[in-house]
Amino acid sequence: MPAARRSVNPFRVLVVHRNFRLFWSGQTVSLVGTWMQSVALGWLTLLLTDSVFLVGLVAAVGSFPVLVLSLPAGVLADRVDRLRLIIGTQALFGVQATLLWWVTWTGHVTVGWLLALATMSGVLQAVDVPARQAMIMELVGREDLVDAIALNSTGFNLARIVGPGLAGALIAKLGIAWCFGLNAVSYLAVLVGLFLIRRVTAPLPPPTVSPVEGMLQGLRYIRDTRTVSVLVRQTAVFSVFGIPYLTLMPVYARDGLGLDAGGYGVLLSAVGVGAVVGALSLAAFGNQLRRGRLLYAALFTFAAALLALAIAGTLQVAVAVLLVAGLAMIVNNALTNGLLQTISPDALRGRVMSAYSLVFIGMSPIGSLLAGATARSVGVAQTLAAGALIVAGYAAYTYTRHPAVREL
Repeated sequence: MPAARRSVNPFRVLVVHRNFRLFWSGQTVSLVGTWMQSVALGWLTLLLTDSVFLVGLVAAVGSFPVLVLSLPAGVLADRVDRLRLIIGTQALFGVQATLLWWVTWTGHVTVGWLLALATMSGVLQAVDVPARQAMIMELVGREDLVDAIALNSTGFNLARIVGPGLAGALIAKLGIAWCFGLNAVSYLAVLVGLFLIRRVTAPLPPPTVSPVEGMLQGLRYIRDTRTVSVLVRQTAVFSVFGIPYLTLMPVYARDGLGLDAGGYGVLLSAVGVGAVVGALSLAAFGNQLRRGRLLYAALFTFAAALLALAIAGTLQVAVAVLLVAGLAMIVNNALTNGLLQTISPDALRGRVMSAYSLVFIGMSPIGSLLAGATARSVGVAQTLAAGALIVAGYAAYTYTRHPAVREL
């Protein structure tokens, strides 16, 4: 049931929870650096190789470890001190960024270095994401969890708006290496915040089963808990058939609307602005609505926006539609994340979040490849429409077959 009415200040959780305020502030600063590095890495790969395939390969190797390592990482997140684990992964992210800065600054950078360091980043992400997501409950409690996740999404999308612009300015003024260097420095902010967090929960109980049995235990829980199973499967469908619209944006901008790089940037900015508005709205009003029904409203709205995008013929219409798509996407993602954590017991939360990371992050390259191949065969507009229909069709199926989910 919806919670009792309370303040609609979307930043209330930051005011109330000191630990989350420290965590969020440091992470948001660091995410600006992460987006700067992402832009610079793709640009550097293109300059070194002049190969679109290698640009895609460097991006893909950063996601592949998430597909392979997420489930074992979830077991780890349920067995060790999550705060210490996150401090370790964030410190190693800083080392990775420093190495990227050094090889680029000294002129020793090669495609081999880029592939190796992108793989390192993917391994760290596979370990970091389940632990970081599971720790949010420890920072704010169950009642404020969805609000906190929505604010996390706000920080991520603010960084997505700011980071690429800063990267472009730095590349033009100082060179690519400084994007990596500033990203390395940005990890100091998140580490300071993590070290200042005061322990508020009891240590995790010692494990009673082997790591393999622990992983199987988590998978059995997901399989046997109907609402969790539905949410995870729905996320997989959304990741493979919905989110790849972002992958198609360059081709859509150039071939569908006749835009240049500036117009492409406007389209991406529209997604980011819509996402920020959606995250802040969820943080302000999410506790006053039935979350399961809001989740389905977001899914159907997202699918409708993709269909509208497929037939949009002007930049103005596309921007308006992408604002809606960005808003609905973030509301869906934050609600699914929050519902999974709220439903799951504390002892299994890391493993549930590792499965969520696997389908949400690890499967996204599969969706991107599928969308690219389909668009090459039948066109971008048709691919967008097909993805929209699949997302809407599966949402309609779960809405009618699993009413418990919509009543969460």
